[in-house]
Amino acid sequence: MKAILVDDERHCRDVLSLLLARYCPQVTLLAACTDGQDGLTAIEKHRPDLLFLDIEMPGMSGFDLLKLCQYTGFQVIFTTAYNEYAIQAIRNNALDYILKPIDKDELRQAVMKAEKLSVPVQSPSSVDEFVAFLNRQKSGDRIALPTMEGLQILQSDEIYYCESDGGYTHFVLTNGKTVLISKTLKEVEEVLESKGFCRVHHSFLINVRYVQKYIRGDGGEVIMANHKNIPVSRNKKQEFLNLLERI
Repeated sequence: MKAILVDDERHCRDVLSLLLARYCPQVTLLAACTDGQDGLTAIEKHRPDLLFLDIEMPGMSGFDLLKLCQYTGFQVIFTTAYNEYAIQAIRNNALDYILKPIDKDELRQAVMKAEKLSVPVQSPSSVDEFVAFLNRQKSGDRIALPTMEGLQILQSDEIYYCESDGGYTHFVLTNGKTVLISKTLKEVEEVLESKGFCRVHHSFLINVRYVQKYIRGDGGEVIMANHKNIPVSRNKKQEFLNLLERI
């Protein structure tokens, strides 16, 4: 994949360039730009597949750059020291959003995500719909899953459990299907913990209403309604048992 990075801080450009060369050999870095105007020129010249973009830069922010950019055939990975821009990044069709200092594993996961995408990124209208739904969902019993095909809206009782897969999460559904989304299990837990779900293991978030049996042990394990055996971590055991007592 051809890539360009835009960041006004030299040490950030140097670090990201080094990480890409060392851990992401599938990425060819064509230019490391010092500001938004240089970034626009490089994008028009090289027409990259991937843009690593800082947000807060003097003169022209990363968001301003995207508004002015004529060529849009690339995916965007925002790199920033600030976490308050996440929703705005989603509105700007971000593939991913990495906080500085950049972790090599997060970078590799973001690049792998770019490789896996075989369809164009979501259109602004579908992203706006997704963000609006996120803003409403605390009062409802639904969850929006941003898949590669678009958005899949589910009732929480359609989900047996969620299983972590690095920076991705598998949703195992009552209809026998599995949906993969590019969100961590921690992010999913923040949405579902108020809807009857419990994190029983670092890799599993379960829908408590579908627990059929609990088997005692150091942490123990649960058997779900689809006959899946899921381990319970020792440090999650008491929290889980307390939740069972309340249903």
